[in-house]
Parts: sequence; structure tokens; C-alpha cells
Amino acid sequence: MTPAGYDAWYATPRGRWIGDTEYALASRLLAARPGDSLLDVGCGTGWFTRRAAADGLVATGLDPDPAALDFARANSDPALRWVEGDARDLPFADASFDHVLSVAALCFVDDERRAVAEAVRVARRRFAIGWLNRTSLLYREKGRNGGSGAYRGARWHTGREARALFRGLPVRRLTVRSAVFLPSGTPSARLLEQGAPAALPWGGLVVVQGEKA
Repeated sequence: MTPAGYDAWYATPRGRWIGDTEYALASRLLAARPGDSLLDVGCGTGWFTRRAAADGLVATGLDPDPAALDFARANSDPALRWVEGDARDLPFADASFDHVLSVAALCFVDDERRAVAEAVRVARRRFAIGWLNRTSLLYREKGRNGGSGAYRGARWHTGREARALFRGLPVRRLTVRSAVFLPSGTPSARLLEQGAPAALPWGGLVVVQGEKA
């Protein structure tokens, strides 16, 4: 899929709803304030990075794909910063950002534990890292047998497995939450999503949030 095609999915009714729902969960968990700095690890075409910037954050997007970053630069405010780099070896000093965000990106990175450690290292205050959830309807539809479409090759985790990736790191107050319980995005699915507690473990995206110790 081309970067333009990937980003265009977020303009579809279902894509927009899923993106909005995932971002709302991560944003609520980070509790960032306008003017705070944020790094989006595995930003791809920058959809979530642009959302963070629209909320007043000083956002930086990092991704290993130069084509995706070219698209991001061409379709965003010049004030946003885009960096080509590897999630397992972030080109930033310790505690460089108030917050670190990553949405369903580390699922595609070899050595996720190393990428998680790097995200924690460069965070100064909070982090919210999301994985595709193996105990979800989305997994049943898109994740089995190696995955299909944009999900092909992804690793899917339970909330407990995602939390375990932070074991031994300088973190505290870890919280596991999920969203996108009915990924069809139909009107009834959207209505049910509004009443579903994020503490339920069955959403398509499972997010681990915490603070730097």
C-alpha cells in the first residue's frame, strides 16, 4: 500500500472512527497539556502526530520508512518535525520528550522489548504504547493465520503480555486499557463503544500507559 493510500484510509468513515477512538484513548491516558513535547514512534504517514499537533503539542514523528515521512512532510504544518529512524535505537538523548506515543507500530518491530526500553528512555514524564490485541474481535477478523491486509506480519499481544514488556524498566503506575471493541464501525458499534469501559481487555487496541520513574 502506498503512503497516500494508507493515509486515505483514515479519511473513510470507518478509518476515521477507529483513528479517533484510538487517539482519544491514548490522549486521555497521556493527559498532555498544550506546549508539551511528544514523540510519535512508528508514526508512518503522521496521522496521529498531526492529531497531537492539532491539540497544541510540540510533536515529532519518527519512522523508518522515508516514503511515509515524505508524505507526512508534504501534508502537514512545516512546524512539525519528522525524523527517519529505528524504534530500537532512537536518535535522541535521555528524557528528550515530555511524552512518548506509539499506536500499533511496535507490533511490526523485531525486538519489541528493546523498542519499549528506548521509548521509556527518551520519555521525561509519560508514555502510551499501543499494541494489536490478541483477545479481540479484530484479531479474529484480521489477525489469524499471519494476518491479512495491513495487519499481515503483525504480532498480537494480550494486555498482560504487553505489560510484561516493561518489566525491569524505570517505570511506575502502569495502566492497561483498550478500545475499538467492535471494529466494524457501524452506528451501533459506535454507540456501544461510548458505553464500554476502557478497562475491559477486549478492544482491538490495547494500550500500556505509565510514568517515567
